[in-house]
Amino acid sequence: MKILIVNDDGINAEGIRHLVNWAKTKGEVSVFAPKTQQSGKSLSIEIHDAYEVKKLDIFEGVEAYSVDSTPADCVRIATLGMKKKFDLVLSGINCGHNLGEDIHYSGTVGACFEAAKNGIKAIAISASFTSFDNAIKNLDKVWDEIQKRKMLELTEILNVNFPEQGDEILITKIGKAIYSDDFDFLENDMVMPRLITLYRGTRNLEIDTDATMTGHISITPIHVDFTNYSAHDMITKKVG
Repeated sequence: MKILIVNDDGINAEGIRHLVNWAKTKGEVSVFAPKTQQSGKSLSIEIHDAYEVKKLDIFEGVEAYSVDSTPADCVRIATLGMKKKFDLVLSGINCGHNLGEDIHYSGTVGACFEAAKNGIKAIAISASFTSFDNAIKNLDKVWDEIQKRKMLELTEILNVNFPEQGDEILITKIGKAIYSDDFDFLENDMVMPRLITLYRGTRNLEIDTDATMTGHISITPIHVDFTNYSAHDMITKKVG
């Protein structure tokens, strides 16, 4: 199996090292990751200016490139630019959860959407801000569950979140946003965003936020097609 590893925390981040070491036991690994921190870049890409793509020797036995652009561009340069073929894209391990509607902003998840657009199955992997230990400990367990249930035959993307502690796996749905922003207006026309936590647990373990925040590993199947099919059917029925 040929595996492409990306992330949004940057090629020198701790989480990507752990993911590379684990993925090497599953197949042939290549790394294309941002040169610098790219969290919150979602599916953004660079279409106006040139950017650097530099080969690095930083992971033993693994071809790796630093890409001075977004996570989505990491996937694009690997697949569309260099014409490399992959069976699976792994994005992470992100430092911090990607849960609820906040996944729309996530560069970790954005890379997976770019992969899925190009016909490659993808898994976004995120861990607690405080430690990667539980993710590292349970990566094999999650992989075995994905294989056993043939999840990637049923969906294009899986969004996996590891709690700080806990190893029970739950299959979940996307919850509400757990973060919002306030803004400090500074001198010289500058603005500084401040992250505000919105999450107030309800213990609905069918939802990714509640599942992960209460110590469960959440796996959420997501897909690229944004079509609202129920609205489409109702609208076309009225037109007809």
